[in-house]
Amino acid sequence: MDPNRQNIMLRLAAPMAEGPRHTTFWLGTDALGRDVLSRLIYGARVSLLVGIASIAVGGTLGVTAGLLAGYFGGRIDDIIMRLGDIQLAFPFILLAIMFLVVLGPGLLNLILVLGIGQWVTYARIVRGQTLSLREKEFVEAARAMGDSTSSIIFRTILPNIIAPLTVVASFNVASVILSEAALSFLGLGVPPSVPTWGSMLAESRDQLIANKWWLAIFPGFAIVLTVLSFNIMGDWLRDFLDPRLKERR
Repeated sequence: MDPNRQNIMLRLAAPMAEGPRHTTFWLGTDALGRDVLSRLIYGARVSLLVGIASIAVGGTLGVTAGLLAGYFGGRIDDIIMRLGDIQLAFPFILLAIMFLVVLGPGLLNLILVLGIGQWVTYARIVRGQTLSLREKEFVEAARAMGDSTSSIIFRTILPNIIAPLTVVASFNVASVILSEAALSFLGLGVPPSVPTWGSMLAESRDQLIANKWWLAIFPGFAIVLTVLSFNIMGDWLRDFLDPRLKERR
């Protein structure tokens, strides 16, 4: 069913309500008569897309910056780390609101803003790992064999720090989904015509939760379940990829 299809005659129908042509609104309808289940499913695509794409943007920027800072050190390291300190000095949600007010709501703008907000985390982790690896024997051997700097950075050092980055990324997807929901709740996410879990929660504000509970409960439960799933996956990846935990078993 079209998530934006309206039917005012069936507005605020309770879950399991019957519609025309033997259709059933399994999770009820909202204030405009739109099917909550369809909007919930469509909103999952938007939330997951924003979460994964933002981590891809932020991870790419952060990993590159962290590799350069850790490998070269000196002034490059100072500049990159000071930029990260400046960003961390401001609450992220306020920065995101400021940029989205200037750039305007939209899926691409939302992904870019959330992605740029994540780069410092990856840069710090990668910098620390690179500092500990750049003097290792296998890196010295690559230099002795005449490998180029880019080859040493991206083909020798980077593969050895993928494991902690994978764990951090799985946790960050959950936090980005929460940020997207918060910004959509404030009306600064994707356009109102695109259903998201955050915008569904925002639309439920005008209704009493005691009487129209399904408008807030179902999208809220979807957010909680998704965040919990990514956190559990992060814990599993940490246990699976950490050789020290394997030795204890």
